[in-house]
Amino acid sequence: MSEPITHVSGTSDGAHWATALTFGRHQMIADEPHALGGENAGPPPFAYLLSGLTACTCITLRMYAERKGWPLSGIHVDADYHHAPEGAFITRVLHFAGALNDEQVAKLADIAERTPVTLALKSASDIRTSVGAPQA
Repeated sequence: MSEPITHVSGTSDGAHWATALTFGRHQMIADEPHALGGENAGPPPFAYLLSGLTACTCITLRMYAERKGWPLSGIHVDADYHHAPEGAFITRVLHFAGALNDEQVAKLADIAERTPVTLALKSASDIRTSVGAPQA
């Protein structure tokens, strides 16, 4: 079995759907909005999914541009998750700041399609679920 590249723990034992998330020294809350029966104590799960995609896109493209010495001074990514009759899909729009030429913009858009989180989402990763011992 391979070593994980990251680990997140979640605990839900308080307010309705609210879930405390811990990864390393970082702690966050996930919840559902009031309209779905939650308390809106934190972002919903799909927001975290899109956050991972958006962060990975920004980080990867900034690293690539820096390595190439390109004048990328900033990047903004908008991402939306859609449930549609033909199936779920994500839209992602890249906005670049800096004096990039058309070739550089096209290359960054191409790289965005191959970021680690993009590839993980596109490959529909296998999820292996098991049940552990009850916790007190």
